[in-house]
Amino acid sequence: MSEQKLIHLVDDDDAVRHSASFMLRHAGFAVKTYSDGVAFLEVADEAQAGCILLDVQMPRMDGLEVQEQLNARGIAMPVIVLTGHGDVNVAVKAMKAGAVDFVEKPYEKQTLVEALNRAFQRLQERSERDLLVDEARGKIEHLTPREREVLEGLVDGHTNKSIADSLDISPRTVEIHRANLMEKLGATSLSGVLRIAFAAGIGFQGKVTD
Repeated sequence: MSEQKLIHLVDDDDAVRHSASFMLRHAGFAVKTYSDGVAFLEVADEAQAGCILLDVQMPRMDGLEVQEQLNARGIAMPVIVLTGHGDVNVAVKAMKAGAVDFVEKPYEKQTLVEALNRAFQRLQERSERDLLVDEARGKIEHLTPREREVLEGLVDGHTNKSIADSLDISPRTVEIHRANLMEKLGATSLSGVLRIAFAAGIGFQGKVTD
């Protein structure tokens, strides 16, 4: 994502698109506008990461239907829905579908900017988690098949001896593989090994024993 925070503004009202985009650009955001949900979905798969500001009441496809399509495609950009005043039922449905916030029309600039800042914080946290996952998986890929088996034994909470028994090797050999995999993972303790394993998606099935 570029340094300037990008907003995908989806609203069928020309006047709203013009005024909101002007206000948001003045507040320091980059803004791309779309005349309705269908127009946004046509480019959503390739769209630059940002926050989606999504009107609910639109022709052809309403905001909730657009949300449903985004979820089905695995597009995880944070969504803020724009609802009519007092339209609590729609707001609740949108939040249940994954929207991070909702803002009632007509909205104050400060209310909208605060909601957007919260959404971008969520996006930043997600990006950081993704980087940690990628880094952990990259480290795991450097392990030999035997080191991976030893790692899975550690994740399952087994001792060196029980891992040795299950793999039909000596405890000393397990110790060597364990030392090698810790070096490759850049971990100095079992807890460090487990954090990397969990981040990489290797499941936990038992009590951890150090």
